[in-house]
Amino acid sequence: MMDIGINWGAFVVANHFQTDKFYDLTGSLTFLGTAFLSYKWSHQTPTQTVQTGMVMAWASRLGLFLFTRVMKDGKDSRFDEIKQSPSRFFVAWTLQGLWVFITLLPTLMLNESSPRALRPPIGWQSYLGWSMWTLGFLFEVVADWQKSTFKADPANKGQFINTGLWSLSQHPNYFGEILLWSGLFVAASSVFRGSQYLAVLSPVFIHLLITRVSGIPMLKEAGMKRWGDVPEYKEYLKNTPELVPFTKKFW
Repeated sequence: MMDIGINWGAFVVANHFQTDKFYDLTGSLTFLGTAFLSYKWSHQTPTQTVQTGMVMAWASRLGLFLFTRVMKDGKDSRFDEIKQSPSRFFVAWTLQGLWVFITLLPTLMLNESSPRALRPPIGWQSYLGWSMWTLGFLFEVVADWQKSTFKADPANKGQFINTGLWSLSQHPNYFGEILLWSGLFVAASSVFRGSQYLAVLSPVFIHLLITRVSGIPMLKEAGMKRWGDVPEYKEYLKNTPELVPFTKKFW
């Protein structure tokens, strides 16, 4: 798969120079390249155009944001230990390639659909899914902007953010991430037949990755180390939904 090949190639360079600075950027470029090629080989209907455009807009925005952040910080702390071991570092790059492929499944399936399956061109399911994407995208963008602005203020050094969208959810950016990929599955599934419904792996995978593996668990552990004894932080965790705004239930 092209996704894996791109990341293996990037690994060779990253491992040689012992750098992790372009890890997330490579992920975004893999999204862009894969989505573009699948669209180029599609029938380029309005549905396929909108769906692919949303993927590319998300990848461009997030890739630029993460690359700018890592260049400013000088490194990505996730790889402090991993990059010392070529085998573990290789696994990280391989997993990123798989992440791109699985996450893109709904859009790849949609772009492979026949013109007959794509009629009617745009229905209520498409509008519902794209509305979910729009809301999720806005949540992610605004949450990232609010946190970046908060951290840039010297007065907030060493503090945790609990304002704006972060007062509605402990992880509003992750809520947006799950919502937008769920929306793209909903929109694409309007034309699915048979095995194409396996593309549901995309939102399920994103949900599990964020809530069980590398998202919330890692940040929760880091937060408890820094502010676990701070009464205000304990109160924030107690009264603020962990993921979905306006609900105490973990989604």
